[in-house]
Amino acid sequence: MIRVFNKIAALTVLLIGLQASATAAEKSSYDHLNLFGDVFEIVREQHVSQTDGLQLIYAAITGMLAALDPHSGFMDAETYREMQERTSGQFGGLGIEVKMEDGAGVRVVRPMDETPASRAGVLAGDLITHLDGNPINDITLQEAVEIMRGPINSEIDLTISREGASDPIIITVTRDVIRLPSITYRTEGTAAYIRITSFSEQTTPGIRKAMTTLKEELGDNYQGVIIDVRNNPGGLLDQSVGVVEAFLDRGEVVITRGRDPNNVQRFTARRGDLADGKPIIVLINGGSASASEIVAGALQDHKRAIILGTQSFGKGSVQTIMPMGQYGAMRLTTSRYYTPSGRSIQATGITPDIIVEQATVEPLFPIIVEDENGEEVVESVVQTQDYQLQRARELIQALSVHQSTRINN
Repeated sequence: MIRVFNKIAALTVLLIGLQASATAAEKSSYDHLNLFGDVFEIVREQHVSQTDGLQLIYAAITGMLAALDPHSGFMDAETYREMQERTSGQFGGLGIEVKMEDGAGVRVVRPMDETPASRAGVLAGDLITHLDGNPINDITLQEAVEIMRGPINSEIDLTISREGASDPIIITVTRDVIRLPSITYRTEGTAAYIRITSFSEQTTPGIRKAMTTLKEELGDNYQGVIIDVRNNPGGLLDQSVGVVEAFLDRGEVVITRGRDPNNVQRFTARRGDLADGKPIIVLINGGSASASEIVAGALQDHKRAIILGTQSFGKGSVQTIMPMGQYGAMRLTTSRYYTPSGRSIQATGITPDIIVEQATVEPLFPIIVEDENGEEVVESVVQTQDYQLQRARELIQALSVHQSTRINN
């Protein structure tokens, strides 16, 4: 009985000690917050310039998060909204690519196909001078874009100066959902070529559409797939998983581990291989990061693809977006990801199976030509052919021949 009382007494002392320690830590945190409050008030009252309280808070939060790691940060309300548009891959707008003409307005580079602007008759080269009757020669390009974007089904009047037209043209455009494709695709020789520029909500369905279309186009000539994630900074984790799933019959895609050792998530492929077992080449370079590295690392670990190019960036952490009401949102690094074999990519990146530097071809000897005045000048000839893509095409053909020979034997 005495032994039991001694154990209870020891446990009680331990609990009291832990409680006292927690209380001390809590008091210390409050002291630190008081310090912040004191500095904040001194700055507001005594700085040589009048300060904005909210901007000071934003700056303090930004500094705190930036001190944690390069990828944590704070977004104000406008920046958060723009981020949501990028990751969703859609927004309410007109569907035009534009550039600023200094002192004149906004020039239409091209209207996107099947968008409100295209249907309304906006043409490439049109100069937009007024929006809803208001001149835009003295505002920034970003401000003009913000005015043109807006609620779906709302209208906006574009005043356009068009080459060949004597008078300005007013076109009324009804805003609609504009979907920004995160992938482009085409045939490259006998290969289905898919370029992924970012990982948004449109990526996985885009991959499936691309594969269906390209396999139909190539028919019996279809020999493999080239996935290009060069200069792709990443995006949504679930979309990188979706891309890997599209080319794996089964298997682990990526593992994430947080601060708590028990906080482990495993993402597994559950769909069929859209490439039908054909060879796959993934192109990467120093601009391939995050979700791009998840795709390359998973397909490399499963020996489902050959990685070609140069060392990738090395961003192996996952950021969680935490909304902060009307003030914006916090982007906080909450876990790190690992390839199926357990490799961490943080600060190391993916090493290609075949290292191929991007090259330009220049003549060994100067080329002499005559200018418009009949005088001899040296012509600079530089071929900017995509050497990495060319190597990928050649490799697809070689692998296809090898695969066919092995099957026949």
